[in-house]
Amino acid sequence: MNEILNKISQIGIVPVIKLEDANNAVPLCKALQDGGLPIAEITFRTKAAAESIKRVSKELPDVLVGAGTVLTVDQVKQAIEAGAKFIVSPGFNKDVVKYCVDNNIPITPGCSTPTDIEAAVSMGLEAVKFFPAEACGGMKMLKAVSAPYGMVSFIPTGGISAENLNEYLSFNKVLACGGTWMVKDDMIKAGDFDGIKRLTKQAVELMLGFELAHVGINAANEDEALKVTKRFSALFNMPLKEGNSSNFAGTGIEVNKSVGLGKNGHLAIRTNSILRAVAYFNRLGVEIDMDTVKFKDGKMIAVYFKEEIAGFAIHLLQK
Repeated sequence: MNEILNKISQIGIVPVIKLEDANNAVPLCKALQDGGLPIAEITFRTKAAAESIKRVSKELPDVLVGAGTVLTVDQVKQAIEAGAKFIVSPGFNKDVVKYCVDNNIPITPGCSTPTDIEAAVSMGLEAVKFFPAEACGGMKMLKAVSAPYGMVSFIPTGGISAENLNEYLSFNKVLACGGTWMVKDDMIKAGDFDGIKRLTKQAVELMLGFELAHVGINAANEDEALKVTKRFSALFNMPLKEGNSSNFAGTGIEVNKSVGLGKNGHLAIRTNSILRAVAYFNRLGVEIDMDTVKFKDGKMIAVYFKEEIAGFAIHLLQK
């Protein structure tokens, strides 16, 4: 997977923006960045598109800015000259796709049928835009149409909302989702960038789905671990389960049979996507201890932060 597609996958949500006034471009994209989504697909539905892309590219270099609703090769040239890092088109336009492929420009054309997808595969594309997602039949249609094409990832766009976001993102062939609900036209026109930041934060929180899985307690040895676990089990009527390296009282209390990471123990936080969570924390400047990564069937399922909080190591777990 190329670098741009990898970044899009790590971010998870691509805000799709229509700008009538280029003066709104930078404050809008700053709100998205501050809310946790350093990415924007600025559509060529208005005359302000190229100038908007140019300003964001220049003033917010850490925001991955692309051009959407690209219909012609000339628009591709305008977008790239303005600083766009990727191109998105509503349908499969052979001329547009060929120009992008020939010039090593990442493009995700809109595809909603096997014919579209096969045309994209024939051009060597790794990912396409499933558009319009909900109008085409939603997840049921996406699962059906994607089944023969294990080599292709999808970015569903069109009708994606807070209500169905995680249904799409949980499908292993979905690279990311495009959406407009956090960048509503009336909010942009009103200059309500604080509101956009708030909605963006909510979208990121929904996508990552952090929740406390369990509290880990360090015991000095196996006997102490069993004693502590039995006490919790007896006091709160929690089922006791003994393991090789730790015991559990219910599902919320783990007692290690030796002193593990963290002065006092660890806090395990579940997330919908550990890969996106790691990328999210990296963007926040939080260091992840990749030496602690655990894999299952080739996929990351657990990792620790490098820092401790109040004497507790922080442990991310894949749901």
